[in-house]
Amino acid sequence: MFKGFYNLTSGMLSQSKRLDVVANNMSNVSTTGFKKDTYTDSTFKDAIISRIGNKDKKVVEELGNCTYILAPSHQYIDYTEGGLDETELSLDFAIRGDGFFAIQQNGQTCYTRAGSFIIDDDGYLALSGQGRVLDNQGRPIHLTTDKIQVDNTGAIRTDDGKYVATLGVYAFADNESLTRNEQGLFVGEGATISNDYAIYQGMVERSNVEMVNEMVAMMSAQRALQSAAQMSKIYDEVMSKATGEIGRL
Repeated sequence: MFKGFYNLTSGMLSQSKRLDVVANNMSNVSTTGFKKDTYTDSTFKDAIISRIGNKDKKVVEELGNCTYILAPSHQYIDYTEGGLDETELSLDFAIRGDGFFAIQQNGQTCYTRAGSFIIDDDGYLALSGQGRVLDNQGRPIHLTTDKIQVDNTGAIRTDDGKYVATLGVYAFADNESLTRNEQGLFVGEGATISNDYAIYQGMVERSNVEMVNEMVAMMSAQRALQSAAQMSKIYDEVMSKATGEIGRL
């Protein structure tokens, strides 16, 4: 009798989660190298609807399946490349192709597509507030100057042509195995040197969030949430009247 509440309540919870994901995407539309999240949900535990005869209870006719709960399924990260913005800054880098920059963070190696770097107080190339950038040998990159030239392979040379290091660009067999930590960096196992990439100095990769698409998703989720809330209120009123009539009988 009250099964409709399962549908409506789970729908409201699902749409609220969808709105959270969309809001996070929209807040990172200007974040360099950000990869948007996509939320999916699914039905939970289908139930068989059957019709039983009034007199002969042995005759059961299956009418079909239904479900009463909408449950979270998965939250995917979209690794589609974003466009490039030219900054003309010598410590800004963008990756075209497969791979991530490696960042040494609190003893752990994390990964990112954000290539807007600085030189820290100890003279190491670093991602501001996150950690030091690693080369293709897994070592921090020490620089004595920001007057550097970097080719498409990531090889770093000073203005006088002296080789310093090569930016590490690491790839994974399956990006879906990665998770995002609280700092927005990716964490995962099995990283290898990428063989399919190009480095562009003086450029950064934009977020792959499309604001128009996120606004459409937000409006759709809001309408669904409002509809479920209104229907829940109506359903509650109908059930209250129905139980009142049963009580009088």
